[in-house]
Amino acid sequence: MAHMTAHGQAVAWWRSKTFGRIIHDVVVYTLLTALSIVFLFPFFWMLSSALKAQWQIFIWPPQWIPNPIMWQDFRDALANPLLPFPLFFRNTMIIEIAVLIGRLASCTLVAYGFARLEAPGKNLLFGLLLASLMLPGSVTMIPKFILFNKLGWVNTFLPLTVPAYLGEAYAIFLMRQFFLSLPRELEEAARIDGASTLQVITQIIVPLSMPVLTVIAILTFKDNWNDFMGPLIYLNDARLYTLSVGLAFFNGQYDVQLNLLMAASVVVMLPLVVVFSIAQRAFVEGITLTGLKG
Repeated sequence: MAHMTAHGQAVAWWRSKTFGRIIHDVVVYTLLTALSIVFLFPFFWMLSSALKAQWQIFIWPPQWIPNPIMWQDFRDALANPLLPFPLFFRNTMIIEIAVLIGRLASCTLVAYGFARLEAPGKNLLFGLLLASLMLPGSVTMIPKFILFNKLGWVNTFLPLTVPAYLGEAYAIFLMRQFFLSLPRELEEAARIDGASTLQVITQIIVPLSMPVLTVIAILTFKDNWNDFMGPLIYLNDARLYTLSVGLAFFNGQYDVQLNLLMAASVVVMLPLVVVFSIAQRAFVEGITLTGLKG
């Protein structure tokens, strides 16, 4: 009898645990599905509007699925004389490549210094670096414009690219945290073999830090691809405009061709989707491995 009672209790406990796990999974997946729908709905509406005629966007109740599908909206958007897509794409990629090179190089050197080198006041300087993250961009916008105007850099790509070679606080913070997790024995062995600090960084630290470098590269690419305020402030010549500023050309004085604007927005968004899809595994791995040590 005691054996049967114990067996019955074990079965009841297992069933309760299984039932609790099922309830937990149902709640979690329901919330994830609901949030996914909320976040993906704007993208769905943008794609749907890009495949409609102008008048179909404003009808009520909304027509969720375009009928007929207007593929020519993409052709008309890219062939629009107000949006010289190849020129704006070239300008955007020039800025992207210059900023990526500058940020990865400068932030790697600064982060290694904070993580490995010893110097008086290092912790104070790192605290000031983190404090700069609290400054909103609107506070520094006017002083930076005055500085770049005095330097004669307005209406060039220099204000949008040169600051990347002076480091960026959030990227330095992420890299420093990752560098702290790397074993020092590898560096010590390299120094015994006669490697300089620069050789240690380029031949040991950088190859081991590809996850965090990938995270920084993706975030940098995303920020510059979507940057609207910077090019709008510093670039006066339409031949220097980027894609984000070029999209504003679809806003006419009296009306907006929303179907063409949505089609152009889909095209501009595709590179971000492709980059994240290809580098998603490395991005998640880099976020996971970037600890909060130190």
